[in-house]
Amino acid sequence: MTAPAIEDLLRDLTPRVLGALVRRYGRFEGCEDAVQEAVLAASVQWPAEGVPDHPRGWLTTVASRRLVDQLRSDHARRERESSLAAEVAPADVPDTDDTLVLLFLCCHPTLTAASQTALTLRAVGGLTTAEIARAFLVPEATMAARISRAKQRIRAAGSSFALPEGAEREERLRVVLHVLYLIFNEGYTASSGGELVRADLAREAIRLTRTVHAQLPEDGEVTGLLALMLLTHARREARTTRAGDLVPLAEQDRERWDRALIDEGLDLVKAALAGPDLGPYQLQAAIAATHADAATAEETDWAQVHALYLILERIAPNPMVTLNRAIALAETEGPQAGLDLLSGLDGDGRMAGHHRLLSVRAHLLERTGDTAGAYEHYRRAAKATASLAEQRYLESRANEVAARPAPPVP
Repeated sequence: MTAPAIEDLLRDLTPRVLGALVRRYGRFEGCEDAVQEAVLAASVQWPAEGVPDHPRGWLTTVASRRLVDQLRSDHARRERESSLAAEVAPADVPDTDDTLVLLFLCCHPTLTAASQTALTLRAVGGLTTAEIARAFLVPEATMAARISRAKQRIRAAGSSFALPEGAEREERLRVVLHVLYLIFNEGYTASSGGELVRADLAREAIRLTRTVHAQLPEDGEVTGLLALMLLTHARREARTTRAGDLVPLAEQDRERWDRALIDEGLDLVKAALAGPDLGPYQLQAAIAATHADAATAEETDWAQVHALYLILERIAPNPMVTLNRAIALAETEGPQAGLDLLSGLDGDGRMAGHHRLLSVRAHLLERTGDTAGAYEHYRRAAKATASLAEQRYLESRANEVAARPAPPVP
């Protein structure tokens, strides 16, 4: 088995092994550390010696022994924990998948979104602390402290290793989906750094969302989120030039879009929209499907896109939704209509100085012929983003606008 295949296998097995240990021993914090050590040992040993016949049992046994070693400072428990570990054998590992339970635990409401994301990637995604730190461009020590605090807060909250019931379960599922959405977005358009796309994060978000969908196939929002990710990720190869520069949607070579992902995504959209209720992810997936259906940018059904954003804005009001609706409105009623809608966001503190608002306004001003205003906003947008790829694109747009001859004086 190749090294990448072993890495994929370990990421798939990590939540299953962690779930088995937490069910047997409790102690989420200690179990999670032990599983990470077992995964590290496997990543070193398996490529050299081969994957064992029962990889999940191997990991469970090694992690159990690591956990026992951690607990031996407590002399009274030594023999009991050792005997429990001795019972663990490949044939005895329960064939259950606790990934969804782990996701609910990692997305505990007492944690911040940043902590939920980091803990999900480590405990359920199987990424090391160093990998997560690199993904979010923070020092490893900072990320280690964040993950440690998250586990301590979960322990202090006395959370049980079980799916919540009723309304709490529904609410916690929405948190899980939001965390997966955040992971995907950071992978699809990195918020900082030199690369526009971090495909590993996007793929991990898709993998985890597939796992949730496999366990909750009838949930429209789960299906919608998976569809949205697939339809969006399908564009990844066309989103940058060979030099890594951003290519906007209207200028992308659609022949480079991943047709298999689009076909799968479109099928999921149909399934997601078949139910009686519509949620934000289902609507965003429908918007992505509208773009995917268009053979060229000019053939995009912008009236449908705008109508979907209107519904989304009503059920899940958000300034980013309004921003995107302004783009669609400009395509159907002209750039001034889009600018008028954007003016309503100027008083929203969440959007103050946001590079997306500045860049969209620059684009619409450019379309109206206001080159001076467009230049100013492109430059401000470039300074407001920490993404080097977006900076380069916005600065190039500003330079193109500045190089145009001034319009004749009437």
